[in-house]
Amino acid sequence: MLNTTALRREIGAIFRDLCRQKGIELVEGYAMRDHIHMLLMIPPKFSVSNTVGFLKGKSAVQIFRRYKHVQRNYTGRHFWARGYCVSTVGFDEQMIREYIKNQEVEERRQEQMQLAGL
Repeated sequence: MLNTTALRREIGAIFRDLCRQKGIELVEGYAMRDHIHMLLMIPPKFSVSNTVGFLKGKSAVQIFRRYKHVQRNYTGRHFWARGYCVSTVGFDEQMIREYIKNQEVEERRQEQMQLAGL
């Protein structure tokens, strides 16, 4: 069984492969324990909702195929939540990249605060 860090890397590889298949550029990405942050450059011929649906659907299928033990934890084979949050990026692209890159540091900081009871 993979540890959390290895599983996050695997999920990242799945997303990179799926993006490559569709000509989507995965600029930045970071897998948290319960969600994923991604900065994508989506060609204008694709809608955001179809792109997110493709990524979530195909990645879930691949994850279930690779990690049979994961299926037991999800009834009805639902891996990702139904919704998603999206924002377009213009002049703030660098700020978004930094935000995504710093998610691991922020997650550790929040965990330490919880352990300290703050």
